[in-house]
Amino acid sequence: MSTPSPADARPVTSFSTLPLSPAMQDNLQALGYLAMTPIQAASLPLTLAGDDLIAQAKTGSGKTAAFALPMLHRLNGASMAVQGMVMCPTRELADQVAQEIRRLARFEPNTKVLTLCGGATMRPQIESLAHGAHIVVGTPGRLMDHLERGTLDLSGLQTLVLDEADRMLDMGFHDDIVAVTRQCPKKRQTLLFSATYPEGIAKLSAQFLRSPKEVKVESTHDASKIRQLWIEVEGSTRLDAVSSLLLHYRPASTIAFCNTKQQCRDLVNVLTAHGIEAIALHGDLEQRDRDQVLIQFANRSASVLVATDVAARGLDIAQLEAVINVDVTPDPEVHIHRIGRTGRGDAEGLALNLASMDEMGRVGNIELLQGRESKWQKLSDLTPASKEPLQPPMVTIQILGGKKEKIRPGDVLGALTGEAGLQGSQIGKINVTDFHTYVAVERGIAGKAVAQLNTVKVKGKKVKARLLKDVLAAAAQESGR
Repeated sequence: MSTPSPADARPVTSFSTLPLSPAMQDNLQALGYLAMTPIQAASLPLTLAGDDLIAQAKTGSGKTAAFALPMLHRLNGASMAVQGMVMCPTRELADQVAQEIRRLARFEPNTKVLTLCGGATMRPQIESLAHGAHIVVGTPGRLMDHLERGTLDLSGLQTLVLDEADRMLDMGFHDDIVAVTRQCPKKRQTLLFSATYPEGIAKLSAQFLRSPKEVKVESTHDASKIRQLWIEVEGSTRLDAVSSLLLHYRPASTIAFCNTKQQCRDLVNVLTAHGIEAIALHGDLEQRDRDQVLIQFANRSASVLVATDVAARGLDIAQLEAVINVDVTPDPEVHIHRIGRTGRGDAEGLALNLASMDEMGRVGNIELLQGRESKWQKLSDLTPASKEPLQPPMVTIQILGGKKEKIRPGDVLGALTGEAGLQGSQIGKINVTDFHTYVAVERGIAGKAVAQLNTVKVKGKKVKARLLKDVLAAAAQESGR
């Protein structure tokens, strides 16, 4: 293995310097890919030359393009054999990766990218694979299922990517990763991306990578873009202190990290009692419930997402104004990843951290990693900035009917802005799943939008629409009987 080369030491250069096809260069230009991020500048010259790679880079660093471009570069569009495969820890990350690969593959319009993840029925995946695919993106367990059934053929694989490999190991996927990788051709390129470098990563790389090059992007964040404050609390005041922080700073969108599932549940109850719309994301949720939570938070229908690290890994939420660390994590690098979810791009971010006297040793370890002392604020100095409740700007409507009824986002948008007479600017994200469609609308027009959707036709058919929070409340009441 080569000596690690800090990617931050390399100049950020133009994509035009890379040996990519003119069509790919034009597509990158059209997508706004002008200057490479540090991980792209460090890794792409190596991967395009065919080297295996171990890359240490955090979420949001541009790593998807760093592995997708070499995969697409050597793709043979005329062959419908699976030539590229990306293993991801979660369905959400797999969906994001597949979407980005499709964007990058627009220069070759017939490139087929499939997601193969648990939580979805097997039959549609099997049928899609039967028609062939160029690239598959999936979770280790579901990829293993397809290999065992003989529905996934990897004999033509050229590029294997292990994305967020450390998290896949954390989630217990080691055996599945090994089993899937052993069924890949030995003559291939393997690219391993990981935010941290635990011992398991070294063992995986020694087992499956050939003389890999290693690049690393420093995990520290621009301190000028993330305002970080610490608040000392006692155990009994910790959860109420989160409400005080939210009502004082009033961020529109916040992730609150807890170390346990139970604390996630307890915090949601406390925030709800304070009139703050919060939803929980943890490992005990069924896939449908998890999807609904993520849809609501991503479309700005919930002010606070309360999550454990495992549940939130791989999520890339745009416009995240604040991160609250309800507990101090024992791993300083995890703290860096948590706060790095805010302050993305040109935006500024707020990182608020609660710590008791018992956790000061952990705080000290974080200070050592960040190379600076912490700034502290007194809990007693926090006062509500407004008498108005902290409410999210959007509300989610659930429509019965989805992909199975061939509903597309454009159909819903057309129904709302056409016969319903709403403005396009009042409508947010539209998510279409197999059996339901979720549309975010401005809070002030939610009632009107529901009424209109129940009177107009979508895709030529009458539909039934309800506020998602009413659907969830009714389900909770039913289950409580």
